[in-house]
Amino acid sequence: MSTAEYEPTTEYESTAHYESDVTVLEEQFVEPKSVGPIELESQDVSVWFGKRKVLEGVNIAFPKNTVTALIGPSGCGKSTYIRTLNRLHELIPGAALAGSVLYEGKDIYDTDIDPVHIRLQIGMVFQKPNPFPSMTIRGNVLSGLKLSGMKRDQHDDIVEETLTSAGLWNEVKDRLDSAAGELSGGQQQRLVIARALAVQPHVLLMDEPCSALDPTSTLKIEETVRELSKDITIVIVTHNMQQAVRVSDYTAFFLAAENEPGYVIEQGPTTDIFGSPQDQRTLDYVNGRFG
Repeated sequence: MSTAEYEPTTEYESTAHYESDVTVLEEQFVEPKSVGPIELESQDVSVWFGKRKVLEGVNIAFPKNTVTALIGPSGCGKSTYIRTLNRLHELIPGAALAGSVLYEGKDIYDTDIDPVHIRLQIGMVFQKPNPFPSMTIRGNVLSGLKLSGMKRDQHDDIVEETLTSAGLWNEVKDRLDSAAGELSGGQQQRLVIARALAVQPHVLLMDEPCSALDPTSTLKIEETVRELSKDITIVIVTHNMQQAVRVSDYTAFFLAAENEPGYVIEQGPTTDIFGSPQDQRTLDYVNGRFG
């Protein structure tokens, strides 16, 4: 059912479909992460492509070293929004933005800010794995350093550390000189994550990183996300509700009516969004009644 056809239910129904996942999440965080300083924040962000407005007034704060999931039906602006967080949307002709995106308290859209520098600090992993297929595994990891002009010594240590963080080291440590194209899809996606980590970002944006992967590869990516969040802030777009429950600390639910811009319906701790949402539309969506 499309978002334009959405009709709210008249009564709140059980969220039993997610009770087991929510219970696991609650048990995993018996002592919840304390909300630290805000690393990244959008303030009243609206986006246009030409004359078409695609996002309306999005306000979301991302606490340091947490995972925030962006959920909602296709076409509601999630992928557009995540690209505003490191100025990647600017690469699309006709794109325009109103509002502010604050990274460590400073607007990344200020005229004195270099977008290339921002994209080093706020990295991106896309839906489809995009390693350099003919380049070696080692070369792929180090390519981000070369392309950015960043100088870091001890390349062997960087390769091992980033591949370990991405959950790939044990699988490839004996074939670092093999071509990246020889890896499976899930391994390639983790290699891309390692490449992003090599430039030492503070924030990692992930746009449906598991949508093209099998369940086993998806689980490994999810484990990697949880482990990485101990050191960096992660924002992940996902259409997989169970995945959002498993990996995220916070969730924001986007929605858009037909021919209208997307906006945030509800946001908060993931246990609240899936366990006791305040908006009927959120409850309907997480229970699979539309989208």
